[in-house]
Amino acid sequence: MTLEIRRPSGDELAATGRVVIDGYMADGHLATGDDYGNWLGDAAERADDVIVAVLDGAVIGSVTWCPPGSPHRELATSDDEGEFRALAVDPAHRGHGAARALVGHCLDEAAALGLSRMWLCSRPTQTKAHRLYESTGFRRVPERDWSPPDAPDITLLAFVREITAP
Repeated sequence: MTLEIRRPSGDELAATGRVVIDGYMADGHLATGDDYGNWLGDAAERADDVIVAVLDGAVIGSVTWCPPGSPHRELATSDDEGEFRALAVDPAHRGHGAARALVGHCLDEAAALGLSRMWLCSRPTQTKAHRLYESTGFRRVPERDWSPPDAPDITLLAFVREITAP
């Protein structure tokens, strides 16, 4: 069993969206019918930015990698910054390194592009994810915490990591 981290094929996009939805719902971070859930489930809409974790031919995880120019960036504001969003792993496949491998892939991409830092945001309740981010060198930046304009009752915590050249 070899874990592959790569771009999804066109026929994997529906499965990718399902994995993200299942991951968020399993942890109680998404309600049925949520507008954000519609975005998360539509991997085809953001296909140019999606990276998947594939095990034995099945998509088990996904992340949306947002380099400069990506329309999906929320925190990265300059051309020397990257960001990732919507990291999720199928609940049945957690604990085996897929999320860490996806984060590592985004960091490698950022380094290859010569970016200086990587951003992400996370809900306060996503404490397992926070431990992963901190263990991979991210630190909290409370002054960059924010709420989406269409969901002012949701607070998103900002994290950043400086990128070093490979």
